[in-house]
Amino acid sequence: MDTKKTRRVAIQGYPGAFHEIAARLYYSDGIPIEIIPADTFEEVVSLVENNAGADIGMMAIENSIAGSLMYNYNLINRSSLQISGEVYLRIKQNLMVLPGSSITDLDEVHSHYMAIAQCKEFFKAHPHIKLVESKDTAESARYIAENRLQRTGAIASTLAAEMYGLDLINESIETNKLNYTRFIVLEHFMNVPHDDGFNKVSVSFAVSHQTGSLYKALKVLNDLNANMTKIQSTPIAGRPWEYLFFVDFLLDDTSKFGNVIQGLSETTLGLKILGKYKAGAHYED
Repeated sequence: MDTKKTRRVAIQGYPGAFHEIAARLYYSDGIPIEIIPADTFEEVVSLVENNAGADIGMMAIENSIAGSLMYNYNLINRSSLQISGEVYLRIKQNLMVLPGSSITDLDEVHSHYMAIAQCKEFFKAHPHIKLVESKDTAESARYIAENRLQRTGAIASTLAAEMYGLDLINESIETNKLNYTRFIVLEHFMNVPHDDGFNKVSVSFAVSHQTGSLYKALKVLNDLNANMTKIQSTPIAGRPWEYLFFVDFLLDDTSKFGNVIQGLSETTLGLKILGKYKAGAHYED
């Protein structure tokens, strides 16, 4: 990629969403980025895969409370995109309103269903407020700002409040303060830098219906000192009781990468390298 041009980053959601915060934290080298909003994760993949307006996709892949987003894992597995990076972000939910409004003025608060679920304890102290589900946190903030809704609030990020001119009246209202989301960076396989600056690898594979087949694959990682950080299984469509495994592992000695892949190729079925990249930083903002 030409580092002199603006990076076009596709996200699911609207400007000001947590996906945008993750993108801006990951790309903090001073090169400008342009956020390309998409309604669905499928659209994010299509925009990047087909060079249809975006160079990069930023996608949530797992959450420390809700777990893995298996639909997104399968989207990546079926695509020609590769993981080229990751970032971990603490998700802080905030209550925002038009300037001059207070919580006692509110009849409704709008947000994505997951954000509402994360904040229900807070709203038990405000039973007069109706919680209304919307398709996106940032879109809720924008809707209130554009329609000048004095008696409606939104749950969204601090970036959304800043972008849409809303006042934060209660910050970090989520019940669980250790709520983190892992976001992955996606690029077309032709555009992924081919350097040795990686220490993390993501793969997918199936195994045969033989005793110890999964053990044999995992033993490859153990024997070559690859530290497995995640394993997740999902049913294979059209093949009842057969499963696809998604595995992440860390390599302190990246010269062993070829040996690991060779060993997995010999002990698994349909091995696919989803990406090799640097383990991501964790952010509290």
